[in-house]
Amino acid sequence: MTSSTPSVFQSPAAVCAQPQVFLRQLYDAAVLRALPLHNTAAYLPKPPKGRTVVLGAGKAGGAMAQAVEALWPADKPLSGLVVTRYHHIPPRPEGLPERIEVVEASHPVPDAAGLAAAERILELTQGLTKDDLVLCLISGGGSALLTLPAEGLTLEDKQRINRDLLNSGANIGEMNCVRKHLSRIKGGRLAAACAPAQVVTLTISDVPGDDPSVIASGPTVADRTTCADAWAILQRYKIAVPAAIEAALKAGTLETPKPSPQWDEQPVHLIATPQQSLDAAAELARAAGLNAYVLSDELEGESREVGKVHAALARAAAQGKGPFQKPCVILSGGETTVTIRKQPEGTPKGRGGRAGEFCLGLAVALQAQAGVWAIAADTDGIDGIEDNAGAAVSPDTLARAEAQGVKPANCLDRNDAYGFFSAVGDLVITGPTHTNVNDFRAMLVL
Repeated sequence: MTSSTPSVFQSPAAVCAQPQVFLRQLYDAAVLRALPLHNTAAYLPKPPKGRTVVLGAGKAGGAMAQAVEALWPADKPLSGLVVTRYHHIPPRPEGLPERIEVVEASHPVPDAAGLAAAERILELTQGLTKDDLVLCLISGGGSALLTLPAEGLTLEDKQRINRDLLNSGANIGEMNCVRKHLSRIKGGRLAAACAPAQVVTLTISDVPGDDPSVIASGPTVADRTTCADAWAILQRYKIAVPAAIEAALKAGTLETPKPSPQWDEQPVHLIATPQQSLDAAAELARAAGLNAYVLSDELEGESREVGKVHAALARAAAQGKGPFQKPCVILSGGETTVTIRKQPEGTPKGRGGRAGEFCLGLAVALQAQAGVWAIAADTDGIDGIEDNAGAAVSPDTLARAEAQGVKPANCLDRNDAYGFFSAVGDLVITGPTHTNVNDFRAMLVL
């Protein structure tokens, strides 16, 4: 878990003594910057004449709901329903009354609990008036948690399509385009259902570019993508859908609400972003006497390949080449992808997420470069569907793997980054962090 304790690293020499501890502190600083309680007050609207109904979904949903409960006037009505991932409800602060119901469901593949929550959320939009306020709390993971299949789709259909998308190598924008058009609540439909009430959305970005229409598939944001776009993505990745859905996409009958002047009256506020978290880590690195470079907060691509590119940059810096001057930290964020490779019959199934696969590709490409350490972890504390946030890399990672009889190339072939880093003792395990601003990557060059 994160801490607000000041860093004990005040010099490069101190960092040299405990490089992995320092990298973990950078990760913690990034997470701390994105916690909802630190970012919500400035964006809360004034209480309305009527009711205030809070609706929301995402891995930060529980913490966002608690932040609103703590900050909303005690004498003003407040109620609602938010869905978050299993085990992602933070401990309730002593003395904080529960005014917003928070329920749990499955992520990244939806389940019946998510379906029930989405149905209840849509029901809560009934009977709203122009005097009412709907405060929507949206964060990454909401696409799976807020599942309400389009007509002609079953929950089982959605689960299978979701798995296929996750395994396909499609980027988050492509996946969420499909999800919007196969839903009765995403792609602006939730906000449309709230009319004539005022809708204000507070969102934590977990997507490259911080586009609110992509975060959690934009349930309260008008959608610029089309049925034709969704169908093209399904064809590109060879993902099958029921015949009725294929026909509906081709006919455009599953179209989402499109931008119009009325949508400008429904404000959307980004309360935490990946760039802010990277900047917080960079500030901590500079306080320790290191140069700090932020490559980008929106890097995409195949995880192992992004790892190779990062390795080239770190090796150059370690060898006194290129634009980065050691001692330094090189930071990046964004959302990479993992394409699951088919395995021969009987081959053990690999485990791991995009942060772990990035680290495995990085470790192989670093070639045991002296003076380079790294960490990559998801800021929600969960890498894919495993119990780790990510992994760490050291100059002796490959040597320790060899001593254990673990071959990195075999692990990459099986998408088994979890197995590799578990064997060498370099999994990064944090537990749920109660926020989500996507991948965090840091390379330390000394």
